Amino acid sequence: MKKHVFIAALAFAMSAHVVTAQPERDKAVATIAPSTPASQMKPIAAQTQAALWASRVLGRYHYKAVPLDDAMSSKIFDNYFESLDSEKLYFVQGDVDQFAPMRTKLDDAINSENLTVPFTIYNLYQQRFTERMTYARELLKTRFDFTADESLQLDREKSPWAKSEDEIRDLWRKRVKNDWLRLKLAGKEDKAIRETLDKRYENYISRIKKLNNEDVFQMFMNAYATAIEPHTNYLGPRSADNFDISMRLSLEGIGAVLQSRDEYTIIREIVPGSPADKSGKLKVGDRIVGVAQGNGPFTDVLGWRLDDVVALVRGEKGSTVRLDVIPGDGGQDAKHVAVSMVRKKISMEEQAAKKSIIKVKENGVERRIGVISLPTFYLDFEARRKGDKDFRSATRDVARILGELKKDKVDNVLIDLRNNGGGSLIEAIELTGLFIDKGPVVMQRTAEGRVEVEADTTPGLAWDGPMGVLINRGSASASEIFAAAIQDYGRGLVIGEPSFGKGTVQTLIDLDRFSQSEKVRYGELKMTIAQFFRINGGTTQLRGVTPDIKLPVLSDLENFGESSYDNALPWVAIKPATYLPAGDLKELIAPLQKRHEARIAKDKEFQFLQEDIAEVLKLRKENAISLNEAVRRKERDAQDARAKLREARLAGASGTAEDEPARAPGGKEARAKVPEPTKPAKSVVALRGSPRQDDGLQADERNLQAELAAEKAAKDAKDVLLQEAANILADEVGMLKTDTRMASRAMPYMASTRGN
Repeated sequence: MKKHVFIAALAFAMSAHVVTAQPERDKAVATIAPSTPASQMKPIAAQTQAALWASRVLGRYHYKAVPLDDAMSSKIFDNYFESLDSEKLYFVQGDVDQFAPMRTKLDDAINSENLTVPFTIYNLYQQRFTERMTYARELLKTRFDFTADESLQLDREKSPWAKSEDEIRDLWRKRVKNDWLRLKLAGKEDKAIRETLDKRYENYISRIKKLNNEDVFQMFMNAYATAIEPHTNYLGPRSADNFDISMRLSLEGIGAVLQSRDEYTIIREIVPGSPADKSGKLKVGDRIVGVAQGNGPFTDVLGWRLDDVVALVRGEKGSTVRLDVIPGDGGQDAKHVAVSMVRKKISMEEQAAKKSIIKVKENGVERRIGVISLPTFYLDFEARRKGDKDFRSATRDVARILGELKKDKVDNVLIDLRNNGGGSLIEAIELTGLFIDKGPVVMQRTAEGRVEVEADTTPGLAWDGPMGVLINRGSASASEIFAAAIQDYGRGLVIGEPSFGKGTVQTLIDLDRFSQSEKVRYGELKMTIAQFFRINGGTTQLRGVTPDIKLPVLSDLENFGESSYDNALPWVAIKPATYLPAGDLKELIAPLQKRHEARIAKDKEFQFLQEDIAEVLKLRKENAISLNEAVRRKERDAQDARAKLREARLAGASGTAEDEPARAPGGKEARAKVPEPTKPAKSVVALRGSPRQDDGLQADERNLQAELAAEKAAKDAKDVLLQEAANILADEVGMLKTDTRMASRAMPYMASTRGN
């Protein structure tokens, strides 16, 4: 699989927006200081101890337990270099060769609690990174020949390390040339281009220098964990906190989204009804330069990495935080404003279930399709464990929305699980229970071979009408459990493209239990402990869920998904569970597929979509982009012409969606490669309006208000694939209503309980 560069992801995260004020865990260190690591970072005792305990847990309790020996050491070695420099842009072959004697000794390093080598490797990486960026800035003083017939390789993951400094400098010359050309094509003058890129490369250096030894340790431990199996990870203390927040969809703080720009921490978004909103003194674009606890003194946070600022802003519900703010509409010398707020519980509604209704009209008949978008299978484990009757969960929110959709008199329900990477296994089971009476949902097999059947034991259905599930390659884990169960029960249609193929179960192991001090935190392991199986005996591992009705495949199936991992577990089958299908939709599938194909053959938007797919496949196959200005201008003109055609087509289309946000009470980890030329995307956006023209800028280089407006426009634009899924479900309703015999075979429970 295309590996995300972990070091780059961390650097990007320090400039990307995050929700402020995540709560500290019980064992949090009392004081927070800015991360200003020494030039040569070294491991601390807590990290070497955490590595040792992690190795003992992984070697004994992992589903695919692998001894920490010389063979594993070699895998860790390669994984670590890959995670630091997957595109082979910083190290040269000689850098890797000098550490070759340690290839089979990293196991000894962990066992002897001596992690000097991985930190030494990282220190060299940081040195090389700074050298490459310094060279890139020097290149900006030269003139590029844009008439030359040369190209830039887009994906270097499978390329060998550069053999010499001359070779890697030439790679960087082409990368900087591409950065310059992109801005030139966007209409920028040479002076502005030089200033923009110089600042960009300088910011890269600044960000990487803010990484600390916890970041480095986490990178190394993930190189170890993923060498065993793709979905085993190490979470440092701060990452563990953020993971907890993403599962419970709530935090305690002020309700603002922050972002780093030009050494400032700025407010990117304010949550309605939050303390930040109610203060009346904060606006999007304001810059936070100081943070104080209660009546204490302000701590200057100018130039801090973002998560360190967040650590100061976060705190317990009911406590007071004060911010020293420079208004966004003022200059650097503008009058500061002090804003005092009392922290409270903030719900992260962006990741919660939401509903909409799509109206489909055909031959004078209107069908109402209720859509429930579920970004993740969230669950507040702690609140549930404590017996909180109002604990937050995906199933509870979906059940409430289903009740609303019944009142809205929808004819069919679509659960949109596109890009839902999973979450709580409990939620996958209980969510399935909303659509079946009772019965098994998924089976788990442990490393010892013991098979356990997980079942829905609650009688009754929250929705007994027809339904569908929309999936794509980004639908994984819990999403696949739910989609597979719905499919195996014959309960609903699965629509979309093949899912990710993650058929393994992970649990969190708190390594802090091994710590000798409450102030010393070891972090957590997210470790694979079992493999799950469909109730029909198969597994989603590697193969994923195959949709009943196939939409155009937009993802790179070769490089994205479980099957792209070198060390993924194999596909196997076990004895099926005992279950009674709820219906049989097989005779519906062929006619629905035929209607779907006939419809999209006449749909101009789907033709645009196919053009996008063809373009992405072409770029991916060529794996190169021209650095000749005339060639690039010709390509851009063709893209502009296609975009204008789409704009004209979309301008004439009438809206069909009646958006109704879920009225629920109350991250994903930012990832990026630094720096990065334009690459063919892994998946094509489903024609949500005209493609955005390349302006050569990165997100934090654009005007904030314009960037937010563009994001909102893309989010609000028409979703062609969602509309077509609704069309398919509308066709299904029509077939069931006009053919009662088919309806009785396909959905016997519906025929008896609903009379149609």
